[in-house]
Amino acid sequence: MSNHFNLKDHPRRAWTNFALLGIALVLFPFIAANFGNSWVRIMDLALLYIMLALGLNIVVGFAGLLDLGYIAFYALGAYMTGLLASPQFAAVLESFVNTYPAVGTAMVAFFGPEIAQNGIHLSVWLIVPLGAAFAGMFGALLGAPTLKLRGDYLAIVTLGFGEIIRIFMNNLNAPVNITNGPQGINLIDPIRIFGVSLGGEAGSNATVHLGSFSMPSVNAYYFLFLLLCGVIIFITARLQHSRLGRAWVAIREDEIAAKAMGINTRNVKLLAFSMGASFGGVAGAMFASFQGFVSPESFSLTESIVVLAMVVLGGIGHIPGVVLGGVILAALPEVLRHTVEPMQRMLFGKVLIEAEVLRQLLYGLAMVVIMLTRPAGLWPAPKSQDRPDADTDKPARSTDVVAA
Repeated sequence: MSNHFNLKDHPRRAWTNFALLGIALVLFPFIAANFGNSWVRIMDLALLYIMLALGLNIVVGFAGLLDLGYIAFYALGAYMTGLLASPQFAAVLESFVNTYPAVGTAMVAFFGPEIAQNGIHLSVWLIVPLGAAFAGMFGALLGAPTLKLRGDYLAIVTLGFGEIIRIFMNNLNAPVNITNGPQGINLIDPIRIFGVSLGGEAGSNATVHLGSFSMPSVNAYYFLFLLLCGVIIFITARLQHSRLGRAWVAIREDEIAAKAMGINTRNVKLLAFSMGASFGGVAGAMFASFQGFVSPESFSLTESIVVLAMVVLGGIGHIPGVVLGGVILAALPEVLRHTVEPMQRMLFGKVLIEAEVLRQLLYGLAMVVIMLTRPAGLWPAPKSQDRPDADTDKPARSTDVVAA
């Protein structure tokens, strides 16, 4: 499989396959629409998971730092969008006025009566970079105390960080209501690009109109997420082959040797956490705008484990493998949900095991089988990828001539 997309050794075949893949991805929503919009929606969520998996791949795959709290950055991006692109900020100001009148009045005077009435409604052009920067900052904050930890200890600390963020989101409704607690934030604005709402205008039945051309809202989001995935893949591929990417791989392979070679392991690790977290923040911002609602249940530990499973299952440190793992683990459960019960009715005349139970069982079984048979992942990185092309330590061939 690696040879089909190997630009170095087989450039013509690789570019042809990339072109065919691009055409297939563009045509997918129009073909899938014949079977119902739910399939395009499943793919939308799969693309969000791919963004998350690519971000986690920087931390786990490139730098070798086991992060079990990655979903916290997804939550930060989503909640930031919930505050800055919905009426929620008006409720926050009102809560401040009721609880701390002096602070609340000063805040209302600072933000103005319009925001106090309607909340903040920023555009996507500000939301995406803000989501990346906000989550990246928290990535560095998480990385700073964990620099001396590795392996299981690092996993436990990051797991704790992920749970802390989720519990904060669940409880920040008192004494001042910021996140609306367990009820979550709703009425989040759909994304608008050049004045066109990707959620469709009111009364349009979630249909996006571009002149005489129209398509369902899920298709419009699909193309936006596909574009963002392409940008993230491009950035991570460039990072992997950069000086910084090689420093990450050096730390993954042997941190002591990397330090001995002059790599500033502290800064490089912090950069890995920040870069990975920023992609999680962007994915969270997109998720909030797509759903129109965020609540703490969406950011449980299970979600972190699912994203980590995508990276490990696809091929740790290998970008195409991570994308493959993301598609399989995000789409497979939904495909099973749609096919398990009809198949049982066809074979046995009745449903013996409910779809949800069997889905989790098959999901777990598939992961066990793959890890036993393909421990390096479904599409592992080629051996040459992390090593120089020429090994200078090899002795020169003998010429049968003795030096004078």
